[in-house]
Amino acid sequence: MTDPAKAQDGDPFLLNYDAAEVRIAAEFLSNWLPFLSRGLCKSCTQTLSDGIRSLHTAPLASPTVKKSWADMALEDDLAAEENEVGSFINMNDSSVERTSVDELKPKVALSRDQREYIRFSSVQRKKDFICLERVNGKFVNILDGLELHKGVFSAAEQKRIVSYVEQLEEMGRNGQLKERTFSAPQKWMRGKGRVTLQFGCCYNYAVDKNGNPPGILKNETVDPLPHLFKVMIKRLVRWHVLPPSCVPDSCIVNIYEEGDCIPPHIDNHDFVRPFSTVSFLSECEILFGSNLKIVGAGEFAGSYAIPLPVGSVLVINGNGADVAKHCVPAVPAKRISITFRRMDESKRPSGYAPEPDLEGLQPLLVEADRSRKYYASRPRRSSGKPAVGRGDRMDHGRRLIVDNTDARYSGRIRQGHGNRRRFRANSEN
Repeated sequence: MTDPAKAQDGDPFLLNYDAAEVRIAAEFLSNWLPFLSRGLCKSCTQTLSDGIRSLHTAPLASPTVKKSWADMALEDDLAAEENEVGSFINMNDSSVERTSVDELKPKVALSRDQREYIRFSSVQRKKDFICLERVNGKFVNILDGLELHKGVFSAAEQKRIVSYVEQLEEMGRNGQLKERTFSAPQKWMRGKGRVTLQFGCCYNYAVDKNGNPPGILKNETVDPLPHLFKVMIKRLVRWHVLPPSCVPDSCIVNIYEEGDCIPPHIDNHDFVRPFSTVSFLSECEILFGSNLKIVGAGEFAGSYAIPLPVGSVLVINGNGADVAKHCVPAVPAKRISITFRRMDESKRPSGYAPEPDLEGLQPLLVEADRSRKYYASRPRRSSGKPAVGRGDRMDHGRRLIVDNTDARYSGRIRQGHGNRRRFRANSEN
């Protein structure tokens, strides 16, 4: 058999292309070989097969630990961040002899796009939270605008993100980040002084020693959004979690130890709505209410608690952001959250520059969008007689990829005044 490397080096046509382009062509032609060889004699089929096989460059190195196909969509971007080209398995290993059309077929038929659609379609979305409270004399659904998206980040992705956050924390402790990026107040009592990391802007939680009010500090700088966090933002927009009109340009990472909490508050309007929080390491509850009460040291009372599973994203908008207050009661175990927010353009810090790779993000097309686009591009029938039943069939068959959108969760979510609970937490901002 012809040595693939020698065949590539000796063919003047292939010299116009780099190894990556040749590898892509080889994979494409291998997939389409049954079609290309249809009607050819056995000898011609073998010649065509040999030619395609000679295109295969050396396979990319495989990791020692196999990765689930379900984790590879984000893993592709994570590997690009670290130039870990060896993280992916080459499905067209040229070291294996192939003598027939069937043997040339790749072992795995799912493309990256197909894997992403499967992951995207498995996300569970709840958007119908209801908790009626009297506000200014009228009953209002204080949770209108809240969305919980479960399963956005897989276990492997969570592990990678948590590991990266731990690296950032270590860099902060070693003085490798800007002064206002990393904050680790001294814990003078249980629940006080969680570690925070801010990227994109410096946010002041309370009036500081210089008299600056709460909000974005225009003359303070922090480190820009890390690449991995931008990959996460792209996932949130692409998977219909956040709208493309509100792409985050800043974030805060909260690292909780057991017993740490966040007291009742409404997020500052220096940040536009919606914003979102991603949860890692352990599940906890977030409490909502128009009149949350601090019952005692480490206790809150409120109307509605939402469990936040690991890998989930809570989107906060509408009444859920501006009418109801929210807080995180004392967490039962170590937890990490990453809250992504977009700054009001008039509040952005001096010298702010938009992130070019976060410009123009668009959500993934779902099946209904593809169907509309396809039929809109088709020429109309020349006959004046309409196509009987076609529109009905289209409407009947149109559906989103996300079949389980707004699926209801069973479990520990509670609502209503009749079921108020107290939570251990503290009143530190």
